[in-house]
Amino acid sequence: MRTPGMCLDAVRANSPLIHCITNYVTVNDVANVILACGASPIMSDDVGEVEEITSICSGLCINIGTLNVRTIESMKAAGVKAESLGHPILLDPVGAGASSLRTNTALDLMETIRFDAIRGNMSEIKTLIVGSGTTKGVDADAADAVTEETLDGAVHFLKEAAGRMHTILAVTGAIDLVTDGMVCYVIRNGCPEMGHITGTGCQLSGMMTAFLAANEEQKLQAAAAAVAAMGLAGETGRAHLAACEGNATLRNRIIDAVSLMDGQVLDAGARIEQI
Repeated sequence: MRTPGMCLDAVRANSPLIHCITNYVTVNDVANVILACGASPIMSDDVGEVEEITSICSGLCINIGTLNVRTIESMKAAGVKAESLGHPILLDPVGAGASSLRTNTALDLMETIRFDAIRGNMSEIKTLIVGSGTTKGVDADAADAVTEETLDGAVHFLKEAAGRMHTILAVTGAIDLVTDGMVCYVIRNGCPEMGHITGTGCQLSGMMTAFLAANEEQKLQAAAAAVAAMGLAGETGRAHLAACEGNATLRNRIIDAVSLMDGQVLDAGARIEQI
C-alpha cells in the first residue's frame, strides 16, 4: 500500500496532464497548485475542443463553481470522453444546495458520468447524497460541520453513501474524511485560516485529480494523500507568516509549500487515521 509520500512522489515522477473545467474565480490558483505538485494543467471549457483536449490528458477535474449554461454541455462532453478513455474523473460540486441550477446540474452530471471521486464540503456532498440541501453560499452550513462529537455518525453516513454510489467521497472541513465505502481515512491536517482564502478547495480538487491520475491502482490512498498534502501546506504556510502578513500571503505560501514538499516531508507531517 502506498503511503501519502509515495503518492506525491508518483505525481512528480509521472507529471500527468490534467484537464480542468473549473471556475474563473480560482482558475489561476488551480493551475499553479497542479504545477506545484509536479503535474501539468490545461484549462479548457469550450465544447468545440474539450473532447480533443481531454483525449491528450491523464485526468479530468470538473468544478461547477461559476456554472453557466455554456459550460454544462462542455462538462458532459469532456466527462463522457474521459470515461471512454478510462481517465480518472473528479467532480467538485461547488455550491450544490445553494441553487436549483447547481444542485440539478451536479446530479445530472453524476447520472451522465462515472466519477472516480467527488470532493466538497459536507453540505455539498450531503446535498448530492439526499438530492437536496442547504449551504451558506458556497460554504458548508454550520450544522453539517464534522466535529469530534459528530465524527462517528459522519463516517458511517459517508461510508454507506460511497458504497452505494460506487465512488470515493472526500469531505473537507475542520476534520477531513475520505472513503470508498469500505475504508475511511480521517485526516486532521490544515488550519482554520485556509477557510478564509477563496479557492483552497478548488485547488485541492485539481491536485487530487493529479494524484488519482498518477496512482490509478490505489485511488483511495491517492485521494487521502492529496487532502493531507493540502492541509500540511496550509500548516506550513501559516507557520511562515510574518506579523504583517495575512490571507493574500497565505495563499501564495500554500502554493510554495506544495512546490517544496516531497514524499518524505508529507509522510512525516500527514496526520491520517484509518477507520
